[in-house]
Amino acid sequence: MGRGRVELKRIENKINRQVTFAKRRNGLLKKAYELSVLCDAEVGLIIFSSRGRLFEFCSSPSSMVKTLDRYQKCSYAAADAAMPLKDTEKNYQEYLKLKSRVELLQSNQRNLLGEDLAPLSMKELEQLENQIEVSLNQIRSTKTQLMLDQLFDLKRKEQTLQDSNKDLKRKLQEAGPNNMLQLSWQHGEASGSNTQNNNGLFNAASNCDTPLQMGYEQMDNAYGGPGWM
Repeated sequence: MGRGRVELKRIENKINRQVTFAKRRNGLLKKAYELSVLCDAEVGLIIFSSRGRLFEFCSSPSSMVKTLDRYQKCSYAAADAAMPLKDTEKNYQEYLKLKSRVELLQSNQRNLLGEDLAPLSMKELEQLENQIEVSLNQIRSTKTQLMLDQLFDLKRKEQTLQDSNKDLKRKLQEAGPNNMLQLSWQHGEASGSNTQNNNGLFNAASNCDTPLQMGYEQMDNAYGGPGWM
């Protein structure tokens, strides 16, 4: 009869576990050596016991470090080659999500403008109507607040002008009637000087001898009377 199938589980007996470890370790190292010789393969085997003791086999003539470096280069290169594919797929999925969202926003915009309403159901039309009402209320509220702010600004400017006018009136009252009379007198002198200058100009013009007046004098002297008679 053949051997029965051994159940793979942890051996609880410590002595049996150590014996089994030694036998299977030696068998695994032997198999690794045979694989490297028969198939001309580069084999690296690392084993740590439960106590932390290291057992290793390397078919490379140099050392285990060279084999590990080769393993890291191959594994990292494969990972780097797989990363762009994952990134591309992730970016494509993100693109599809953004595209569907943009299409939905464009459809909502057309509906708000009153376009493409035929495919909508009654419930969707009611929701659209409520959304428009809410938007109108917000717009009106913002407009009203803006008008109130402008009105408040105008009232503030009006109050500033009124205060300035009151300050000017107070300064004029503090100046007294003498200063007011002095200002009026100076204004009168300026007007009188302008009038005198104008009269001088008229007198100078009246004293000028014109050719017409000379003709009148000649006719008066010739006929013994005024020239116009």
